[in-house]
Amino acid sequence: MLRDELVSAAEWVAQYLSELPQDAVGRPLPPQTRSLLREGRLRQRGGEIGGVLDFVRDEIAPYPTGNGHPAFFAWINSPPAPAGIVAELLACAINATCGMGEHALMDLERGSVRMLADLAGLPDGAGGVLTSGGSMANLLALATARTWFLTRRGSGDGPAFDRDHARLTLYYSAQAHMSVAKAAACIGLPAHRLRPVATDTHDRLDPAALHAAVTADLDAGLLPFCAVTTLGTTATGAVDPLEPVKDLCRSVGMWHHADGAWGGLGAGVPALAAHYAGVHSVDSLTVDPHKTLSVPVGCGALLVPDPEHLHTAFAHRASYLTAGDSDALPWLSHATIELTRPGTRALGLWAILHHLGRDGVTGLIEHYLALADRLRERITAEPRLELLAGGPWPVACFRITDSNEGDPDALHARIARRVQDNGRAYLATVAVHGRTVLRAALCNYRTTRNDLDLLIREVLHAADAEHSAAGTDQPPRPDPAAQGCERSGAGG
Repeated sequence: MLRDELVSAAEWVAQYLSELPQDAVGRPLPPQTRSLLREGRLRQRGGEIGGVLDFVRDEIAPYPTGNGHPAFFAWINSPPAPAGIVAELLACAINATCGMGEHALMDLERGSVRMLADLAGLPDGAGGVLTSGGSMANLLALATARTWFLTRRGSGDGPAFDRDHARLTLYYSAQAHMSVAKAAACIGLPAHRLRPVATDTHDRLDPAALHAAVTADLDAGLLPFCAVTTLGTTATGAVDPLEPVKDLCRSVGMWHHADGAWGGLGAGVPALAAHYAGVHSVDSLTVDPHKTLSVPVGCGALLVPDPEHLHTAFAHRASYLTAGDSDALPWLSHATIELTRPGTRALGLWAILHHLGRDGVTGLIEHYLALADRLRERITAEPRLELLAGGPWPVACFRITDSNEGDPDALHARIARRVQDNGRAYLATVAVHGRTVLRAALCNYRTTRNDLDLLIREVLHAADAEHSAAGTDQPPRPDPAAQGCERSGAGG
């Protein structure tokens, strides 16, 4: 019975993935289906196991959010690579709890994290822990930084903790991911002690502005404890300068965390390496393999040159959780807030690293960079489009140049919605220098140049439709649906 159902499921998965590029990028969930799913009514009698596949095929799969499709450009949300899909199934069958005790998958996690740290350019001996994603990794990083800072001051507990914790201040780029501010709130830092730092014309954190903010807070009797740099900003793909931030952190005794959820693995890519000078000296680094490497969600990682900092922050003892061997390594739960942890992260990450190898990781990122260069060229060559920002990570922000009527911000939001609703491509909007613009990110290994051409046609077609709705005369353009689009899938 189980064998038959597994075979049926595997055959459906293979067919689903092979047909995905020919289907609509996104399709809204019908209100009636949405209502039934939310209702959550449990039947009195159970159903057959085969009903699980029927349910997914009929009620879930027909309504994709788009991120598996090669013409999806909206968010940094990669599709799962085949090796990761297979590994997730195997890890679910093994069902190890990778937090307490010892299991082969826990050692595999330690080794896979070490490979990630090496790819990221961290020194020998670096380690860390896998997480559900970048938000959890950033939360662990800030909690670790707080413990490290207060412990060094001798205020890790008691009245001294209350006194010093009330003066902690955190610094991050104004372009930082919102999870940084959310993590700060989770560890008890109020908004008035958070310092979003101004960026330069290339959307990178301005070291002079950071220095001024830290100096002002020191003069006011506050305690700057951590600065966060971003390696690959969500909006424009910018990489903050690492070395000047490192120098400032060392001079005043701050922790330096780098949020590289998207761009944490750029140090080994020749075209990006110059942006990563100083990455070896960060105190912690977030990396999301489910973004850059197409590991199935959720697989993030917090990497640290000195893993003992994590143990100091998170190791807790209980009489019912005692290692049997005094020489055993610290349990992985001692490096995070989770006790029960899935083995799917470790095996999925290892499987994809095993499949790619070091050259494959570099080649995958270079594939995205080449597509981004091509997309920027296409935007620049189109008279009706203007390239505004993007890079060095593979993203392009652009706008329609003939949008003189009405509110241009609202117009671009409507154009993005039209593209999404048409179902042939999918992109989003973002605020860049105070303006709402179109944004396309490249993070799907199946995306080809043909998909880029399709995206441009869809944007222009949506713009024409908006102009027509507004009563503005524009020269007719061919319907992109009639032009077709060849696609060729890439291996995972």
